[in-house]
Amino acid sequence: MLHANSEEKQSIGLMGGTFDPIHLGHLVTAEEVRIKFGLDKVIFVPSGHPPHKEAKDVSAPEHRYLMTVLATITNPYFNVSRVEVDRMQAERTYTIETIRFFHQYYEGKANLFFITGADAILEILSWKDYQELLSICSFIAATRPGYSLSKLEETIGEVCPEALCNIYVVEIPAMAISSTFIRNRVSEGKSIKYLTPEAVTQYILKNGLYSDAKPQYKTPLSSDTKNRILK
Repeated sequence: MLHANSEEKQSIGLMGGTFDPIHLGHLVTAEEVRIKFGLDKVIFVPSGHPPHKEAKDVSAPEHRYLMTVLATITNPYFNVSRVEVDRMQAERTYTIETIRFFHQYYEGKANLFFITGADAILEILSWKDYQELLSICSFIAATRPGYSLSKLEETIGEVCPEALCNIYVVEIPAMAISSTFIRNRVSEGKSIKYLTPEAVTQYILKNGLYSDAKPQYKTPLSSDTKNRILK
């Protein structure tokens, strides 16, 4: 397997997603990939207006950003970026725009690894400017144990075989947890303890997310939270 470290460049993992909500599966995936690929850091990038989802079906970006900050704040190798959240004037936010931002930010002096689920990777040929994406960034597909790689080879390999050279697959046991599962449990009044970090669980309950429950209070943004952007 490729080891990301090099003498001249930093190795940066970019973990994109709606994080609605972020859960332990996301965190385990990020840490496992960081270690296996020798990444210097993993930057979580909560999506702004993802092209594959309607805005009404996704929680407000600020909620998703804050939950991601709460979930990652204790890990010194994790950061959270507002690059997509702050791009709110855009009707849709695309992965290529985010990768271009980080490519320019690091002035080409970093190896970028975009971390996402294997199911999302299967759709990569339909992503905006996918050929440019594959030329400036490598992809790490997180899968559940026993996931068949034949889907990846058939879907992408037959159309764009060179793309497979830039895609790496990692099995993550905790991938069995999903944000949809957590949202459904909240809406049904069931416990989500041990599925998300405790701080995220409390944030969901206190803000009445994913249910008809009235928020217990409105959470103002502190200056420290607003400033917790990629350094």
